[in-house]
Amino acid sequence: MNTKTKILTEEEILKQPESKYMDDDQLAFFKQRLIDLHDSTLERIKSAKEQMVSPMDFSDPSDRATCEEQSALALRIVDREQKLLPKIKLSLERIRLETYGYCLQTGEPIGIPRLLIRPTAEYCADVKAILEMKETQFKD
Repeated sequence: MNTKTKILTEEEILKQPESKYMDDDQLAFFKQRLIDLHDSTLERIKSAKEQMVSPMDFSDPSDRATCEEQSALALRIVDREQKLLPKIKLSLERIRLETYGYCLQTGEPIGIPRLLIRPTAEYCADVKAILEMKETQFKD
């Protein structure tokens, strides 16, 4: 990937022809988006952890219950965000290997609109839908 690549905007990427799919400019855009996502995820984890460790000295039981509920929510946020970090790192590695943006199962393009919404996507929408259906069937 060229280090002098100008970072495109979402609008510019969406207007590009299919022949530009995952060229240096688009890879640079998604690399920066993933780095920003990684940094903001770390910040949300830090913030949620700080919220959990803040002192809970409430004499009113309803205040204590509210605080405990907020701590439980913060814990769920931390758990969810921590699961996102390895996905971000894998996506950055796929950019390095120039396999980013292509479905792991079919090798077909995942598509710019899907990657803009979920930059860690590993599968095209059709494959992901099938995987989710199978997951739902086996969960019961």
